[in-house]
Amino acid sequence: MNKLNPKIKKREPYLMIKENKFYKILALLLGFGALQLQAQESKRIDREWDFLKSDLGGIWEAVRPVGAGNPESVPLWQTVSLPHCYNALDAVDPAVNYYQGPGWYRKTLTIENPYPNGRTLLHFEGAGQKSTVYIHTQKVGEHVGGYDEWTVDITEAVEQFKKTEAYKTQFKGKIPISIRVDNSRDLEMIPSDLSDFNLYGGIYRHLNLKYVPQTALERVFVSSTVDADGKQGVLQIRGRLLTQSNSSNCDVETQLYDPSGKLLLSQTPVVRSVEGSLDFGKLTVKKPELWSPDHPALYRLVTIVKSNGQTFKEESLFGFRHVEFKDNGPFLLNGKRLLLRGTHRHEDHAAVGAAMTDAQILQEMTMMKEMGVNFIRLGHYQQSRRVLEACDSLGILVWEEIPWCRGGLGGEIYQQQGKRMLTNMIEQHYNHPSIIIWGLGNENDWPGDFPEFDKEKIRTFMRELHLLSHQLDPSRKTAIRRCDFCKDIVDVYSPSIWAGWYRGVYTDYKTASAEEMKKVKHFLHVEWGGDSHARRHAEDPDRALAKIEGDGTTDERAGDASLVGGAARVSKDGDWSESYICNLIDWHLKEQETMPWLTGTAYWPFKDFSTPVRPDNPVPYVNQKGVVERDFTKKESYYVFQSYWTSKPMLHIYGHSWPVRWGGADEAKMIKVYSNAKEVELFVNGESQGIKKRNSQDFPAAGLRWMVKLREGKNQIKAVTKNGKELMTDQIEQVYQTQRWGKPAKLQVEEIAREDDILTVQAKVLDKDGILCLDAKNWIYFDATGDGELIIDQGTSIGARKVQAYNGRALIRLRLSAGKAVVSGRMDESKSTLLTIEK
Repeated sequence: MNKLNPKIKKREPYLMIKENKFYKILALLLGFGALQLQAQESKRIDREWDFLKSDLGGIWEAVRPVGAGNPESVPLWQTVSLPHCYNALDAVDPAVNYYQGPGWYRKTLTIENPYPNGRTLLHFEGAGQKSTVYIHTQKVGEHVGGYDEWTVDITEAVEQFKKTEAYKTQFKGKIPISIRVDNSRDLEMIPSDLSDFNLYGGIYRHLNLKYVPQTALERVFVSSTVDADGKQGVLQIRGRLLTQSNSSNCDVETQLYDPSGKLLLSQTPVVRSVEGSLDFGKLTVKKPELWSPDHPALYRLVTIVKSNGQTFKEESLFGFRHVEFKDNGPFLLNGKRLLLRGTHRHEDHAAVGAAMTDAQILQEMTMMKEMGVNFIRLGHYQQSRRVLEACDSLGILVWEEIPWCRGGLGGEIYQQQGKRMLTNMIEQHYNHPSIIIWGLGNENDWPGDFPEFDKEKIRTFMRELHLLSHQLDPSRKTAIRRCDFCKDIVDVYSPSIWAGWYRGVYTDYKTASAEEMKKVKHFLHVEWGGDSHARRHAEDPDRALAKIEGDGTTDERAGDASLVGGAARVSKDGDWSESYICNLIDWHLKEQETMPWLTGTAYWPFKDFSTPVRPDNPVPYVNQKGVVERDFTKKESYYVFQSYWTSKPMLHIYGHSWPVRWGGADEAKMIKVYSNAKEVELFVNGESQGIKKRNSQDFPAAGLRWMVKLREGKNQIKAVTKNGKELMTDQIEQVYQTQRWGKPAKLQVEEIAREDDILTVQAKVLDKDGILCLDAKNWIYFDATGDGELIIDQGTSIGARKVQAYNGRALIRLRLSAGKAVVSGRMDESKSTLLTIEK
């Protein structure tokens, strides 16, 4: 309820989190993330913030005394917890443009620093996109950039406010903090609003209150190197003091702990000042445990600073690993070839937008690891420290990049922000062993934000970023994706190859990659794949290929994301079925096994995400290229990756979300099984269809496919394989429909499931004779009235009030705790069909 007016309800996003093993290991993995914060007295201040989704006339409106019933009692504020994103729902609302503008947060805190003459800091892990911080009416700090961490020193402002009458009377001994955030469109700010993702607003990562002693470190830099044979590891340790620190007469001690927690080394170095940093000396480790995806061994360094009778302690995790990119060849980790098997992620999730919880982040990263991922490109901005901590702990190599994405090149303010965000990203994530590449930009050949598009100026700025990156961190490569006129500047380059989606056919993939590999010293193919509308399947998934000429052109161009106009291409003319995308992925993965020179690839992306530039997608405002939906629901393609990339036994029949197949009475239908087993036996309606042996080069499904005549009505399908002495099985039920259907004529709305107070409603597209139209792609619109509430604006196939049908049907959920509700469904140019539901 709104605390100022109990009659106003806050519309809560629907968030369904299952208890599972991910959360049992949450403390173990994300506990590492708290190390630096626990070094001093620090606490999250995430609870009970007032929030206003609009601007104020000025800071006084946030803190002035309010009398009940007086005009000062408006506007009305909501109570929220952080992380909080004020575009959590409207980012995928099909009826509006998502809100881009200011929002305000306010809270009162008891602030008592236990360190005499210490500093009191507000530490932001991320807030979008511009932020201004006030103590009462005094502005104490501001920041531009929605993705890097930043800190505001509030020490003096707090002490000054404690001397006021308002502190004693109005605020009862507490400190009022107000924060204005703003994601308004701004051409002189990166990323561009032309980007294929939302520029979210809100304090969408954790906010921490920190107390530090008089002498405190801003951060510790741990440079760990090891030879390819792993015989000797060397640590170079540097520190940087907080600007306000008293640095005289400090003693330093460093302690090194191995991955098991055993103390290896301890020393008290003679501290030297070098170019603004403090040199804490060097440590040598013989035969260190090497960090790798299969063995993510993490060492711990404790840095202790003693001064003025106070102690500051910083704990840093790092790893030893040797990285090498062969010229025109593969990637080596610790002296051995490692094929980078990658994907991407945006910080985006159903019902919360960018404000993902720690548990959700860990679940997402664990799902990637269980799919077989050993590499990730974080698109297209610095992401939460929780993501990097999970990559370190799970063993996932990282390409992380700044958000210089599309639009061209702005002026001095724009370029300063780019350099500042690159500096912050490198310094803040410097110690993570998972990171191997710093990304400098994405699609910087895409104009539109400025009248001038000067390639030479873009090259100059790209060169400046490249040099800055190597100055800050000589040990890691730089990279960009899709800007051919800058590919000679960076260390690693990824061209645009979208074989079988935006251009060409997927069988062009290997040839196109081989040609691009020859043009640069270090080739790494990131971004490939295609969209799939979850729960949509096809009997003839490659039919769209007949319209596409495979001329070897595989790069996407401006406008290819659109579903209208242009030449024939699968992205516009295809069926957007899971069936087609599974075949496309299957082909790419089988080819990658036969490319010994390949560094690696990264499928775009792991999870569907919201985007303002795709309003006409089957789920509006959602990029649907993920292998899981925006709420972690797995698509069929997830299992294709597992069958190639994992060693843990797995078995999956294609079609778990395909309830009805169709065809002729005597027509043989293909049944595919994705598995990493050596052989699989298939049973249909209790009869064996034979045993097939797996061969990765036997496309599709690595040879695990059967042509079977299904009977009219229900069919029981089961796959069986041996896992040692145990049998592993997977089974589904599918209805087979031989009746032909005519044009869509009407909609049938029915309840099909109920669990507690959540009901699932299905809308079915029927012809005039009541036959299900299994190829229907009509837009379906849902609404509800009464005591129930539709669970919508989730950006998923079952969480959208407007959605394209998948095989003649669409699902929606309703929350009904008591009473009665009426759910309606309609198609374009048709009357609504009503369904009355009672609790």
